[in-house]
Amino acid sequence: MQISKNTVVTLHYEMFDADNNLLDKTEEPISYLHGGYDGIFPLVEEALEGKAVGDAIDVKMTPDDAFGDPEEELIRLEDLDVFPADVEVGMMFEADDPETGDVLLFRVTDIADGKAVVDANHPLAGQSIRFAAKVVEIRAASADEISHGHAHGEHGHHH
Repeated sequence: MQISKNTVVTLHYEMFDADNNLLDKTEEPISYLHGGYDGIFPLVEEALEGKAVGDAIDVKMTPDDAFGDPEEELIRLEDLDVFPADVEVGMMFEADDPETGDVLLFRVTDIADGKAVVDANHPLAGQSIRFAAKVVEIRAASADEISHGHAHGEHGHHH
């Protein structure tokens, strides 16, 4: 079986930065619904099209293809008194975006002079990424998975 629209693809991956440092890798394989459902980077999905179990891909992505460029409006300076007393760099906090009402996940990037710098950009925004993956399983998607737009089951999304 080959990877095509409406197949559920299970793979192991490793992600590297521009200097070839390992950023992330799978402990357990991940599954996604193939065919433009936004379950994986579009460039990776394109590279996987037509592949079979055991095949590997190695894709280099610019920031535009991966996590985007950092957005200045997602970086904010906040008074420390709005945070818990034990706040430290690297901690994550949720906050509502006043314009969209969306919940944003902010990471504390700096603390100085009674203020904290928080950033809701993806930690890898602005970086070029290399995505190396090996296909471990391919199966036809169920009607439910297609209507929901994502994989269900062992390595996919659960309701």
